[in-house]
Amino acid sequence: MTVTDLSSSSARPTADLPTGAVVVGIDGSHDADLALAWAARQCLLLRRPLALVHAYRLVGSVWLDQAGIDSRDVLDAVGDDACTLLQDARGRVLADHPDLEVVLLMRADDPRSMLEDLSRHASLLVLGSRGRGPVASLLLGSVSVAVARHAHCPVVVVRPGAAVRRPGRAGRGAHPDDRPRGGVLVGVDGTPGSLAVVEFGYQQAALRGLPLEVLHCVWDVRATAAGLHRAPAEDPEVADVRALLSEAVAGLAERHPGVDVTLTVAYGLADDEIVAASRGRDLTVVGYRPGSPVRSLLLGSVAPAVLEHADGAVAVVPVAPLGAERP
Repeated sequence: MTVTDLSSSSARPTADLPTGAVVVGIDGSHDADLALAWAARQCLLLRRPLALVHAYRLVGSVWLDQAGIDSRDVLDAVGDDACTLLQDARGRVLADHPDLEVVLLMRADDPRSMLEDLSRHASLLVLGSRGRGPVASLLLGSVSVAVARHAHCPVVVVRPGAAVRRPGRAGRGAHPDDRPRGGVLVGVDGTPGSLAVVEFGYQQAALRGLPLEVLHCVWDVRATAAGLHRAPAEDPEVADVRALLSEAVAGLAERHPGVDVTLTVAYGLADDEIVAASRGRDLTVVGYRPGSPVRSLLLGSVAPAVLEHADGAVAVVPVAPLGAERP
């Protein structure tokens, strides 16, 4: 199969990206393989095409030229390796899911730039949490966090421990060996922008037949000092917060009546409580709001902490900046 090279300045980054595709970063690492398996399942559940992408950079090209080594030849060799890497990944996917539509894209560029460009037309980006090394890795260090901050579509970072279940060949329905884990956890901050985050969580829970927990954190010195992490249902001090949560999920519950939903008010800092609650989950969902304050759930300091420390897969959903939301 042809690998489309988007390195040319005249190449449009999304020209060969199918509408609504799920984009997954490939770099040959174990974490990228986990991301690939997660993305393939998502495509089967939603009946969407899968785009395997790789970005590579040549480090030290000036030094190579000074040493009498043609950096262009080296870059061509790296590009050939990238083609092989993508084709091998495609072969593994199609061995399990022969009916899946798969396209291969690569570019000689910073991976963050390539992924941000593709996010303008993708339905979802899926990345591993760590790459394979300091030079060639697509997913090195903070790349996944940087992409989550700037992407125009939701980003899923698949961390070690993520559950990847096998759907049937038709792309829907649970495999007989599947066992439900802890379901989907969604962290919200109570603003109108949380609706997009909750909606994404509902969709994922409905697709997979999993329970959903919607979590909102409040700071209470007395409760924290007493070691209390969950507000009792009858606590009048958080009645208004529970009402906000109920309002946030009302319309979505009607659209997804089969999803078992739990609304939880937690005492403590959002990042600590979400990371703790993520243990054993199939998916943890938080939001991203540009320019959010430090303690906002919507990617002030919260989403990077969740991406770094949560158990399993984490989704970051972009929402409208403050002041741009509809009342």
